[in-house]
Amino acid sequence: MKLAFCLYKYFPYGGLERNFLRISQICAERGHSIDVYIMDWKGPKPVNYNITIIPVNQWSNHGKTKAFAKKLKAILAQQNYDVVIGFNRMPGLDLYYSADPCYVDKINHLKPAIYKLSPRYKHFSAFEKAVFDPSSNTQLMMLSEIEQKKYIAHYHTQKERFHHLPPGISADRKRPANADEIRKQWKAEFNIHNDEKVVLMIGSAFKRKGLERTILGVASLTEDLKSKTHIMMIGEDNPKPFQALAEKLGIAKQLHIFLGRDDVPRFLLGADLLAHPAISENTGNVILEAMVAGLPVLISGACGYAFHVERSKSGLIAKEPFSQDDFNQKLATMLTSSEHSKWVKNCINYSQTEDLYSRPEAVADIIDSFKKSDEPS
Repeated sequence: MKLAFCLYKYFPYGGLERNFLRISQICAERGHSIDVYIMDWKGPKPVNYNITIIPVNQWSNHGKTKAFAKKLKAILAQQNYDVVIGFNRMPGLDLYYSADPCYVDKINHLKPAIYKLSPRYKHFSAFEKAVFDPSSNTQLMMLSEIEQKKYIAHYHTQKERFHHLPPGISADRKRPANADEIRKQWKAEFNIHNDEKVVLMIGSAFKRKGLERTILGVASLTEDLKSKTHIMMIGEDNPKPFQALAEKLGIAKQLHIFLGRDDVPRFLLGADLLAHPAISENTGNVILEAMVAGLPVLISGACGYAFHVERSKSGLIAKEPFSQDDFNQKLATMLTSSEHSKWVKNCINYSQTEDLYSRPEAVADIIDSFKKSDEPS
């Protein structure tokens, strides 16, 4: 088949982006013709399909995405694609990979009512409606049942349009046989002493992922534990506000921000705890990536994959609505508890007994079986 993959941006360290790349590569390996349409691409480009950069000149995010969608529509009208797959919400999709939380629901909880008068809200809510409205023919590949309920509540989307996907954790995140040796080498590289603790965070959009919450949590620890606890954040965002907060709280030297790394599996093996107190999170692939590496987790109840932590007993979940005091207490518990080895064991057991890996293949199967409606999307 002739396939078009559409997304706004690609960089090598995002969870959505890694999923897109693996899914598109599987489709290419199955013999499909692949064209990718995108505004910006950072990192190496695959050689087995075409990547078209669609330039946009607007300064705002909603202006850029609106211009991109308009140009994309004109391009797609000149082609004859069997399936158009989108990884961001936009009009004209046959299939949508739903990695983001419901926008309208999120704004209802996080912004004042007047925000809905803004051009940004009007644009992104319209693009979401174009995908989930009952009048749309777009088929919906869902990562989270929680988010599906929100979309149905807001848009009355037909249930038969939803396709549920299993997790899709990359095999390179699995705990290797020489994990202890890798951990020892990693700690030596970063000069982490045996009596020190490392709280790892992974993900872009630092505020939404909860970096501020983690900084406040570490600052709340007893003086002895606080002085021996490091925060390592891997992702892409502006680090300055968080560095300023750490400076204000007296823990600037313990905050280490890496704007992208190619050796994330080593960090998962070296750290003592993954913190993911996200403000909003559709699923949270990084939670499962930590678990399959044998790294206990402390997350917020807002994460769609919180049920995996509860089911596996691989860590603790901060209650919702979020309480900083509750998170602080749970952080201190996980950094000092004798249960740590039990959490590690539970992580590994869960990684060996649950299907946490097959999402890319499942998406490719849906694409393979896709039949276009005669009506326009």
